[in-house]
Amino acid sequence: MNFSRIAMLGLFAIFAAAFNSGMAQTAPENRDRSFDSGWRFLRADAPGAEAPGFDDSTWRALDLPHDWSIEDLPQQEKSPVPGLPVTAIQAIRVGPFDTALSQGGGYTGHVVGGTGWYRKHFTLTPVEQGKRVVVRFDGVYMNAEFWINGHPLGNWPYGYSSFEFDLTSYLKPAGLENVIAVRVRNEGKNSRWYSGSGIYRHTWLTVTDAVHLPTWGVFVTTPEVSKEKAVVKISSEVRNGTDAVADVVVHARVLNPQGEPVQATPVKLRLAGNETRTVEHVIEVRSPKLWSLESPELYVAEIGIVAAGKTIERTSTRFGIRKIEVDAVNGFRLNGQMIKLKGGCMHHDNGPLGAVAIDRAEERRVELMKANGFNAIRTAHNPPSPAFLDACDRLGVLVVDESFDCWQVGKNGQDYSVYFKEWAGRDIASMVRRDRNHPSVVIWSIGNEIPEQFRSEETAKMLREAVLSHDNTRAITQAICSDWGEVIKNWDQRSDIAFRHLDVGGYNYLPEKYESDHARNPQRVMMGTESYPRAFFDYWELVEKHPYVIGDFVWTSMDYFGESGIGHAAPSNEKDDFLMPWPWHNAWCGDIDVCGFKKPQSYYRDVVWRRSQIEMMVHTPMPDGVWERVSGWGWPDETRSWNWPGQEGKSLQVAVYSRCDRVRLELNGKAIGEKPVSAATKLTVKFDVPYQPGELRAIGLINGKPVANTVLKTTGPAKQLRLTADRSDLRADRNDLSYVTVEIVDAWGAVVPNAAVPVRFTVAGAGELAATGSAAPNDACSFQAPLRTTYQGRCIAILRPQGAVGKITLKAEAAGLKTAMIVIRTQ
Repeated sequence: MNFSRIAMLGLFAIFAAAFNSGMAQTAPENRDRSFDSGWRFLRADAPGAEAPGFDDSTWRALDLPHDWSIEDLPQQEKSPVPGLPVTAIQAIRVGPFDTALSQGGGYTGHVVGGTGWYRKHFTLTPVEQGKRVVVRFDGVYMNAEFWINGHPLGNWPYGYSSFEFDLTSYLKPAGLENVIAVRVRNEGKNSRWYSGSGIYRHTWLTVTDAVHLPTWGVFVTTPEVSKEKAVVKISSEVRNGTDAVADVVVHARVLNPQGEPVQATPVKLRLAGNETRTVEHVIEVRSPKLWSLESPELYVAEIGIVAAGKTIERTSTRFGIRKIEVDAVNGFRLNGQMIKLKGGCMHHDNGPLGAVAIDRAEERRVELMKANGFNAIRTAHNPPSPAFLDACDRLGVLVVDESFDCWQVGKNGQDYSVYFKEWAGRDIASMVRRDRNHPSVVIWSIGNEIPEQFRSEETAKMLREAVLSHDNTRAITQAICSDWGEVIKNWDQRSDIAFRHLDVGGYNYLPEKYESDHARNPQRVMMGTESYPRAFFDYWELVEKHPYVIGDFVWTSMDYFGESGIGHAAPSNEKDDFLMPWPWHNAWCGDIDVCGFKKPQSYYRDVVWRRSQIEMMVHTPMPDGVWERVSGWGWPDETRSWNWPGQEGKSLQVAVYSRCDRVRLELNGKAIGEKPVSAATKLTVKFDVPYQPGELRAIGLINGKPVANTVLKTTGPAKQLRLTADRSDLRADRNDLSYVTVEIVDAWGAVVPNAAVPVRFTVAGAGELAATGSAAPNDACSFQAPLRTTYQGRCIAILRPQGAVGKITLKAEAAGLKTAMIVIRTQ
């Protein structure tokens, strides 16, 4: 319909007034609000708990997000194995671990799932009376069922999808109590890693008019991008939830990173009863600030609906102006610049916090990845939390957003394969619609190591079409692996079917296929979707050599719980299986450990990526006649330490990583030796050094001249504790955290790297001890108890505000050491 110029100016004035009257860059408080606080929880089944009158007064009160599998089990003692006499085999129960009741065993970190119930009592305000009210869950693991005031809302099996339910028809009038009830069932063998249990991500209550913008219905793209200008296209679904015809005007504008409006454009729309239509706004932005890894500039799209001169609905979404291109000739380009993806695979848990997706915990993982050289993350093997992607947007990290670990053929008896046929379309829609405005998301992945990958072309095609129906602006990949059978034996003849519907071929542990596959399929773009840590030099050499190999994602960039000990290095006189036995509960294959500290492979990666010229490690002494077996995902048992009491005069193996020409090693100022280092040695040289305390120095030489060095020194005995907070000023908000590093140091402040000291914590004031942890993969104990033994001289304590302004005081004590204290402010 056409408007006169006067009418258009009038509409513009109405919208300008509406938008300028305080519409923030985040969703307004009258639309989306946190629904996390004030829940009741029971770790058991509770028949009848869906009824509004059910008595939950004795249930535990808590705030979401929540993961019951990381919490201490009752009766911390040995428990009998079911079916056996008490005098026979005894299982071990400590902290959250139970070796008998854990159905996933070492694969899920020996923790326990089961059934849990959540209930929340709430009322509507008079302003909300008669509005459309929707509850949204960012993630519930798993098989969750929902009721409102006793009315069944439905269920959602997949533990990693976000979803919502419309409560409107079942709500009581303003001021009267409503009860939402949720039953969660994490049962059977359903995961290959630690999943967590419960409502482990955020919840939201969305209140809108009957004529509204559906959740995830706004899609922002940038079809034209240059330094001079960008074209921003905003596609907004508008839904009329009434039976009557609705005449509305839809308005959109863009705010630049400083919050300044760029342009506003109104569009008139007539909607039939119960009709949904899409409105498009095209806005030109002059001299745009492009989203990049170095400068992740974020814009905001604001959309509003006006009816009868009144703003009845408004929402906003952040986005980035950036251009993604990928092909086999020029590789992966961001804003025209070729970028090699320095990638890491990451599971979703937050170490000692379990799967709890507190915003700061999600942000910290992304910070750690960027600080250690990674520019890309593959969210193995499921969609991440919205908070995780928000952090990637803000910090400038690229994301491969992955959907599933299996399709119709499962890897465990009760995994997603049970639900795939019925739910895959809905879960793909959830992932793509929710995440498509994130500039960090650059590739969609439709699966990982799918058992039917070489014989289910129709499923791959279906998933590709499902993704493209919601977003056609990004490439699609899938992580393809060997079948360890007929296909790998006849790869050239039988493998192509798995790549047919992919824009980027994902290769898990198959670097030897890159060049031969390129010769056969010169247009195929490739990337290593998983790689072995020790073989990283070989993987990265191919990435740098070929433009069609756009990057590599190591398994993994950070340690995670479950797949216990797959990254082990075992003495030859011990059993060597895929998983390590109890008490291992941590995969131990990450560059970064669960506390956030660097491991040896991270220092090696620094050298390969040219972030460091030289690094040095010392191998743990091995008994005579014993050699080391390192798993495919493992690393030799090395450490940055020159504290080896009892080894005086005995030979220790020292590894030096460097991109220099030669490496010279000195002990206490005396030369031990000098060796060449090069690509032929994979940037590694090793020396045998008779141990004596003091200073071990590695010197990197180029053309005979020293250009870099690194030093390891023997420390003095442990004297005191030292506490260092990553952040000493927090928001008075349950979504914030302070990670406090606890170190055992000598009289001169040097960390004692071989100190294993029990540390006891006391917390007072406006916060609580959310968790403690160490990097040790086989120290299975409570994460909630105020006691932790240091590993390699360190551990962490995680503090969480209780919501009030004030101070949090943490005191750390250990026998024979000087006590330490730190104060964190909340405001």
